[in-house]
Amino acid sequence: MDDFLEKYIKAGASKGHKICKKQNSMSAEEIWIREPSLQCEEELIFYKEIFEFILEDLRKIKEKNIITEGAAYLPELMKRLNIDKNKYISIVPSKDFQISHYKKREWISFVLEECQNKEKAFSNWMNRDILFAQKVQRQCIKKEYVSIVNDGSIEINELVHKVAVHFDLV
Repeated sequence: MDDFLEKYIKAGASKGHKICKKQNSMSAEEIWIREPSLQCEEELIFYKEIFEFILEDLRKIKEKNIITEGAAYLPELMKRLNIDKNKYISIVPSKDFQISHYKKREWISFVLEECQNKEKAFSNWMNRDILFAQKVQRQCIKKEYVSIVNDGSIEINELVHKVAVHFDLV
């Protein structure tokens, strides 16, 4: 899903979606220096705005079963589509896991290169994502979906196995 964000932002902006239009015109400085709670609220709205485009792309796939990932698959949107609780799982990072792993990603410097205070921008970004993960977890509880918090203590093979068991793939 993330590979198509730019496409979805442009499609949403052309349809007049408020947050898509806003994000389409903002610089990295304008995006990341804002208050993390505002970023989080707008991120939730943004994913709701672009969800129609994601569904459109998914409908083009001829396979019966699809495994996909991305923050846009909010539990409340899945519930609205009547996605069974055995067909959806949320994996969110713990705060420490989020920050330590994002710091290692090579593309972070590219995303933040226009920001004057890169440290503050990165901190705001991480705080936004931490708030976002908490909201997703609360939605999972409310909508009765499984949510796993990845703090790095679970080996990747074990995490894959948990997901496979959840989806009845083993």
